Amino acid sequence: MLARRAVRTVGVCTRYCTRYTSTVGDEPELEDYEEYPSDKYKRSEEMIQRFLRVDHAGEVGANDIYAGQMAVLGRSKEAPLIQHMWDQEKVHRDKMNELIVEHRVRPTVLMPFWRAAGFALGAGTALLGKEGAMACTVAVEDTIVTHYTDQIREIIDQGKEEEFKELLQTIKKFRDEELEHHDTGIEHGAELAPQYKLLTKVIKVGCQTAIKVAERL
Repeated sequence: MLARRAVRTVGVCTRYCTRYTSTVGDEPELEDYEEYPSDKYKRSEEMIQRFLRVDHAGEVGANDIYAGQMAVLGRSKEAPLIQHMWDQEKVHRDKMNELIVEHRVRPTVLMPFWRAAGFALGAGTALLGKEGAMACTVAVEDTIVTHYTDQIREIIDQGKEEEFKELLQTIKKFRDEELEHHDTGIEHGAELAPQYKLLTKVIKVGCQTAIKVAERL
């Protein structure tokens, strides 16, 4: 009697286990689940918040750099050239001011520091002469061009060209104008500045650090 019950129990268990294991493979893997639209929206918003916070800080800082240069070289023969580049930066700054309001982006908390540092950098390098000012322009604009190019690539790599079409066009336009400023600096004697390689390297490191900090704070 006990032997029959044991055999019957084993048989039931075997059939149950066979039925269960045959359905386990049908369970969808995690990668099969589609991402919720809200998750995609959140990631897009986080990306735009990060982009605009640092872009706004950069354009405001660039304005202060040119303000510092003009404070020193405002009566020199290079003044009209510097003023031209500054006028373009003012357009960039104003557009970024609009965009951070439109996308409800909080500006970096370090804005007062960046502004003071920007003016000091512009005035300090201008005291080395027009070559020093142009070397500063080359270093800053080279960093900004690389930064904007990275943002353009990230938008395209994520397939969001249509979603952020207007922003993409704005970034491309600003990138091209920053490149123009870089080339202008080279054409007007930047490489003749004292300790050009060391000077531009230090400025680039400072700008790259500012970008990383502004993305987070």
